[in-house]
Amino acid sequence: MFGSLTDKLSGVFASLRGKKHLTEDNISQAVREVRLALLDADVNYGVAKKFIKKVKEKALGESVMKSVAPGQQFVKVIHEELTALMGGAEAILNLSEKPAVVMLCGLQGAGKTTHVAKLAKFLTKKEYKKRVLLAACDLQRPAAILQLKTLGSQVDTPVFSIEGEKNPVKVAKAALKEAKEKNFDVLILDTAGRLHIDEALMKELSQIQEAVSPHEILFVANGATGQDAVTAAAQFNERLSVTGTILTMLDGDSRGGAAISIHEVTGKPLKFEGIGEQLDDLQLFNPQSMADRILGMGDTINLVKKAQEHISEEEAEKLEEKMRKASFTYEDYLKQMQAVRKMGSLKGLMKMLPGASKLPNFDESEKEFYKIEAIIQSMTAAERQEKAELSMPRMKRIARGSGTQLHDINKLKKSFKNSKKFFKNMPNKKQLEKFMGGM
Repeated sequence: MFGSLTDKLSGVFASLRGKKHLTEDNISQAVREVRLALLDADVNYGVAKKFIKKVKEKALGESVMKSVAPGQQFVKVIHEELTALMGGAEAILNLSEKPAVVMLCGLQGAGKTTHVAKLAKFLTKKEYKKRVLLAACDLQRPAAILQLKTLGSQVDTPVFSIEGEKNPVKVAKAALKEAKEKNFDVLILDTAGRLHIDEALMKELSQIQEAVSPHEILFVANGATGQDAVTAAAQFNERLSVTGTILTMLDGDSRGGAAISIHEVTGKPLKFEGIGEQLDDLQLFNPQSMADRILGMGDTINLVKKAQEHISEEEAEKLEEKMRKASFTYEDYLKQMQAVRKMGSLKGLMKMLPGASKLPNFDESEKEFYKIEAIIQSMTAAERQEKAELSMPRMKRIARGSGTQLHDINKLKKSFKNSKKFFKNMPNKKQLEKFMGGM
């Protein structure tokens, strides 16, 4: 994601590293290069022009001119302005009323129906624990209702539809009545899209809006379409007053133009981003996180969120205590590996780390990950807890059971032994404090 833009910006930052100070000349050259990079990434021309003006003004400020690390200061300015341009902070959904009505709209092919189900799954997670009802109001596209019902079953969420009904407004009103009677927390409406914006589409959406008064109207935009997505978002906003955007397909070949431009053009926040094909691949849009990714700094914000979602604080504290005492076992290692698996693919997680492009081959790391898991799963309970020595006959049995070789098991044993040695010799908190006090 954003590979070309990230590489070009990195080249601009590298050109400033040898400079002693930021001057008007080297800043002017740098912002010209940044401007070209943004336009090449399909950022709206007006947005790019305004952004560059702010960056130049801030970079020429007195506090920056005195900097001894001009390259880093310029990166900081770009990061701060990118974050501000995309909204500054996470925007939350308005779910204050019950049922809260959320209407999704957009052009055909942007992933609207899929993201209705993704949003339902997101809202049923432990942070929200909402009872969600989906409403099939797309009566234009063949099999749209069947698709929504299939997706609804996959996320354990009921779907309201009226067989044979041709009027989406009637479906929306009946769905709202159902949601109220059955005490649902949230009603999400899947509406029809078109290949292009036309009067019939807008009239239909306006009628649904008038009938059910949605608390949220979210425009679903394909992040890979750049300026087309921004233009469509602006047109939808003029007619419907959307409350936010869901940007989809950011895991693919997205140049970044839509993510950078859409908030500035519409005046409405980006609320969610679709980051994969799975139904749990939806996350809150965080401007700082997006700025990090665009500048090649990884995505530690969402990595921490994933860890908090799948690894409890109590479990983390227990593991920390075991690591301090070097008393962790293969069983602990397996549990942590399985927790990481729940967070997503190792390849995807590694890409969220700063400097991910310089890390080793992700696919090979993933294979090694699965191999270690298979080895530990082939151990007995006593072996996992290190109550039984891994003798040669045991190792041969484990190798057969895991489909690996003896040298793979020896490699794991050696790695495990070295890890324990490392943690055993690591200074504790009091020792560190004493050391730092002496310093």
